[in-house]
Parts: sequence; structure tokens; C-alpha cells
Amino acid sequence: MSTGQIKTQEIIPGVIANAAIFAMLMYMAVLDKYYPELYYLNVQEDEFLEWATFWAFALAAGAWIWAAVRQRLKTGAVPWFFTCLALFCLVVAMEEISWAQRIFSYRPPAYFLAENFQQELNFHNFASKDSRKILLYIILSGYGILLPILARIPVTRRLLDVVGVVAPPLGLLPAFTAALILTFYYPWEFTNETVELMMAAGFLFAAVASVVHFSGHERERQVRNRSLGNVTGVVLVVVLGLSTVAMARYGRAHDPHTLEMANMEIEALRRDFLEMTKQDDETFPNRRNIHKRIYAYENKYGEGYLYAGEFTRLVARGLPQERADFFLDPWNDPYWIKIRWNTQRTRLNAFVYSFGPNRRRDSNRTELLGDDIGAYIFRDEPVTGR
Repeated sequence: MSTGQIKTQEIIPGVIANAAIFAMLMYMAVLDKYYPELYYLNVQEDEFLEWATFWAFALAAGAWIWAAVRQRLKTGAVPWFFTCLALFCLVVAMEEISWAQRIFSYRPPAYFLAENFQQELNFHNFASKDSRKILLYIILSGYGILLPILARIPVTRRLLDVVGVVAPPLGLLPAFTAALILTFYYPWEFTNETVELMMAAGFLFAAVASVVHFSGHERERQVRNRSLGNVTGVVLVVVLGLSTVAMARYGRAHDPHTLEMANMEIEALRRDFLEMTKQDDETFPNRRNIHKRIYAYENKYGEGYLYAGEFTRLVARGLPQERADFFLDPWNDPYWIKIRWNTQRTRLNAFVYSFGPNRRRDSNRTELLGDDIGAYIFRDEPVTGR
């Protein structure tokens, strides 16, 4: 095969990678515009987007380790850069699923319950939203855009070689650039969930390229292997993502005693909120739409009402004190409050709920659905004098 034909074929791995990433982007954009309820469910925890992101980062971590071994064997150099990338991808993958907290239903340490706004065992949610966005800017622009450009300049390319830094393929530039633009403009709600998957896929495709680069094969075979590796990566992410969603959805037992306990606690919370409303007409502040974990709601709006309520008094009937303090359900997930007003702020729909045995949100913006355990406080009721 001629050099010109090889260079033409080198475009194919980049086309495959960008096509896969942009296909996911378009899928989420279409859902947001035309199927908002389906979009809302897709971006929830333990749904496809989260699990696909986890598997993309996890597979990338494995591929970076493989690349590190091959680099060491081929060049004798210490593969510190690939090792750091592997550790980064592994940590991000585990952070994505809160270190398997919902899988095993364990209760995080009290510090995480109190200080982490999602009440989960992860570290990234200690940082502010702006800080996390800045970090995304740095990763996407630094690794995904600037580094491959520098690798095309002879002087900086030699410097990168000396320090052992390997740039991602220039062909991934469109995907990383699109992810950066999305992060900046944030065109729809939960855009960051799509960006995270795009970034994870970018790291996976870059890892595949590095594995192939240090394989020792001739150039023509490297091009074929990169294309095959990219396709395999896409298939694995989709299949593993869908499979994990199915297992998370249907693989958890519905213990009757635990369900009874959850229903009792939900009813206590419902009565607590009704009592709050009787005592304070501004219980649902400023007629805003609110969707919060009850612990966060109480600390921002409740002014101590719920801590003196019926739910916390269930400690005398066996409710663990820590669950009472942080408003956790029997599966150690947070209880939630959902408040939704109509446009004129004259009708109110509000309910408290738990994710239930499957530890995932099944309810939509206005209704309790699936195995979510909840109770309506108000259900599309007219409200006057509030």
C-alpha cells in the first residue's frame, strides 16, 4: 500500500471516534428538544448516560495501563504519563458511581452526608459548580486541544518526547472542541452529563491510539487496529452500559419489611410538611419550583421544623439516629422533596419520595412512578392567600 493510501486511511479511526461522540451528542439534543421526559430520565443516576460514562472511563483506564506496559517494553522509558492517565480515568469512573455506594447500599461517613451536597461518597461534589466547570475547561482545552496541536510543532514535539508526554490524536480535536463549547454555553439542563460522556469517550479513543502506537506493528496494521479498537470500544461501552442499567433496575430484592419501613417514614415526612405549611405560609419559599434532598431543603428553608417532626421521632421506634439526622431512606439514599408550581403560581404539586429498592429515580417532574416510594403533599391543588 502506498504512503498516500495509508495517510488517507489514517483518517478513518478519527472519523469513527468523532462519529460516535457526535452521535451521542445529537441523541441527547433531540431528546432534550422533543422528548423532555425521556431526556430527564436518561440523565438520572444509574441510567445509561451515567453507566456509559463509567464504562468509558473504566475501559480507558485499562487501555492506558496496557499502553504503559507496551511503552515500557518497547522503549524502556518509565511510563509515568500513561500511568497518571490510567489513575485519573479510574478515579473519575469510580467517582461517577460514587464508589459503588448505590450498588451496595452502604451509608457514607457522616462527614460526606453533612458536607457533600449530594450526600454521596464522592469528592468532586465538595467543589463548587464553578470550580468543577473550570477543571473541565482545563482538561478539555489542555489535554484534548492544546496538547495535540503542540505535538505537531517540531520544537514542542521534541520537548514532549523528552519528558515522556504523549498527545492524543489530532483527529479527536473536533470532539474535544465540541465538548469544550458545550461546557461554556451549557445549552440545556444537565449538559455536563453529556460532556462527561464525550470526554470519557475521547480518553478511551486516545488510549486505544496509544496502545496501537506502541504495539510495534507496521503502519498499515496500526491504522486497521485503531479503527477496530475504536469500534470495539463503542460497542463495549453501549453493551456494558445497557447491561448494567438492566441489572441495576431489576436485580434488587424488594424486602417486605424494608418497604413497610420506607412507607411509614414517607408518611411521617408527608405529615411533617403539612404541619410546616400550617405553621408557616412561606414553607414553600417564593413559590419557586424546588427539587432537593430533604436534608438540603431543611438546612436551607426548613428552619428546624423537620428536626422536631414526626420523622425524627421515629428514632424511638428503631429508626437509626444517623438516618434521622440526614433524612435517609432504608437503602441509605436521601429522601427528596419535589415542589412544582404552575406558570401563574396559583396551583401547586408537591410530593416527598425515595428512590425505592432499585435505588434509582423512576418518577418524572410531576408524578410518582415505578418503584419510587412517595406520598403527595399537594397534588395540583389551587393555592390562595399564600
